[in-house]
Amino acid sequence: MAISFRTNASLAQIDPKVWDNLANPPGAAFNPLLAHAFFLSLEESGCAASRTGWSPSHLLMEENGAITGIVPCYLKSHSQGEYVFDHGFAEAFHRAGGNYYPKLQVSVPFTPVPGQRLLATTTERRARLLRGLEALTAEHKASSCHVTFLPEADWQSAPASWLKRQDIQFHWENKGFGSFAEFLGSLSSAKRKNIRKEREAVAARGITFELVTGDDLRPKHWDHFFKFYMDTGSRKWGRPYLNREFFAMIHERLREHVLLVLAQRDGKTIAGALNFIGGDRLYGRNWGCLEDHPFLHFETCYYQAIDFAITRGLKVVEAGAQGEHKLARGYLPVKTYSLHHFAHPGLARAVREYLDQERAAIDQDQQLLAAHSPFKNVEQE
Repeated sequence: MAISFRTNASLAQIDPKVWDNLANPPGAAFNPLLAHAFFLSLEESGCAASRTGWSPSHLLMEENGAITGIVPCYLKSHSQGEYVFDHGFAEAFHRAGGNYYPKLQVSVPFTPVPGQRLLATTTERRARLLRGLEALTAEHKASSCHVTFLPEADWQSAPASWLKRQDIQFHWENKGFGSFAEFLGSLSSAKRKNIRKEREAVAARGITFELVTGDDLRPKHWDHFFKFYMDTGSRKWGRPYLNREFFAMIHERLREHVLLVLAQRDGKTIAGALNFIGGDRLYGRNWGCLEDHPFLHFETCYYQAIDFAITRGLKVVEAGAQGEHKLARGYLPVKTYSLHHFAHPGLARAVREYLDQERAAIDQDQQLLAAHSPFKNVEQE
């Protein structure tokens, strides 16, 4: 069998059907954040492009002329918008006289959502893609290659040349709940009372919610959300990653998989949260507000998402990166996984030692968090 690799600097030149068949194969739960349309919108809007430090260098694997593997890959000049922080590695390498950038980043840009990163149908092909990434790192003379938020199975089976890292996110799991009240009934008394108190406080302010999805979405809804996103993003990051054109493209290409939660008070839309609807889960992404009210963030991002997931029969709500405060609101700790390949042996050795210690700390953190589960009668594993 003739196996070859090549790179492509434009997603528009990759057949959407080929990409989508590998990213969301038949029988698998659909992940809209892996869809060709999502990546294409990031690139065509200029959000993930050379001028923002995300130069597309997608790796394609061909067998006898047919594409059997794809890796969404970017050559980067910084470490922003990744959610798996390697700034310490970069600083250490610079102090030692090395150049950490450029580096290769395999991810969904600006999106800490776990999912396939090595788009291929077999374990053997995904292993070949990792070898192809090692060659691509050398070809670009990059310091390293980072594959973030990939499935545990691919993480476990990676060769020794790839260093393993873990982190923790908080996901809500639908245990067959028929209503939000039934979910509350599964919590300990203190946690149940606290959530009721928070929801009542938001309602007492006269705040109501509109949930908009699919063809009901209008430009005005996106205009409201974009104002919130820009305001919060400017304060949190200094420069928001996404532009209005990106959201317009998402509306045209993926609106049936979009849920906007919009908060309103006195006839004015004051806050909003963007979610993506997958085959079996809801992906919470961005939020923002123009008015500050107690517990508004929790209601808009967490409780409305749980209510929607129960109504739709979705299994999981993923609420994004970090946030131990989510634990008290029914979101439990789950591990996330990343792989890292370093071209410089000294840097690889130093990072390996650090990650060995970090993984032990992550294991301990997860055990401590699990011990404070908000649910009643939880058996500790």
